[in-house]
Amino acid sequence: MRKIKELVIERSLLLSALITIAITVGIVLVLTIEAFHFFSEVSIIDFLTDPQWTPLFVDKHYGILPLLSGTLLTSFIAISVALPIGLSISIYLSEYAPKGFRKTVKPLLELLAAVPTVVYGFFALIVVTPILQQIIPGLSGFNSLSAGFVMGIMIIPYISSISEDALHAVPNALREASFGMGATKLQTAFKVVVPAASSGIIVSIILAISRAIGETMIVAVAAGQQPRLTLDPTVPVETITAYIVQVSLGDVEHGSVEYRTIFAAGITLFVFTFLLNTLSYRIRKKYQERYE
Repeated sequence: MRKIKELVIERSLLLSALITIAITVGIVLVLTIEAFHFFSEVSIIDFLTDPQWTPLFVDKHYGILPLLSGTLLTSFIAISVALPIGLSISIYLSEYAPKGFRKTVKPLLELLAAVPTVVYGFFALIVVTPILQQIIPGLSGFNSLSAGFVMGIMIIPYISSISEDALHAVPNALREASFGMGATKLQTAFKVVVPAASSGIIVSIILAISRAIGETMIVAVAAGQQPRLTLDPTVPVETITAYIVQVSLGDVEHGSVEYRTIFAAGITLFVFTFLLNTLSYRIRKKYQERYE
């Protein structure tokens, strides 16, 4: 009877793994096939080099650079906000906060990740943008600055929670050895504990960046829908995800070149995040080898 139960559990786990792999392969195949049809009609060189993206206009251009620049700009702003705040929170909760305070505050921080992103989007548009307009004259009503700032608030739990777990997992023997050498608590935190937990911290940053790049509703509501090749955070931009939503919910004819642009944009985002995760994985392995 025990062997039968173990066999059922083993097969169930195997089935779960196979379903996950099959879904991933299916997503990649759909993107690849549809993108292939798109690139059979549009030059991939123009797609990668044309500075204009106007597939829904009369004068059609299919350059992905404006969407890519909008995606990277909002993600950069978001990680610039989330990284220092999230890492500071994780260090405080792990090294300075009392245990009772840590058990209370950490779940509250993680509630930020449970807030619907459309709520964040309207918060950016209605609250953050008017405040920024008072600080920055001439700031557009739709801009990447407010969208990126609120995205940064949204991904703080990804950095603070995972980094805190990594810092908390560092053996106390390392801290005691540092104190024994005469180091202060601040020196121990930044020169001993943080380097020892660097692999976990890097994982949290990777997850946060991936979450920011794939965010849809905040940028769709607050950043605008004007694809432009710019690094100016005060003007409207459009990201890859926001464009996919725009076309998917519009009246574009299915099977047309204009409709297949969402698959070309989607596979671009997939390749970009895949390369980012691969690079991050190599960096994480390097840090693990250094401190193990």
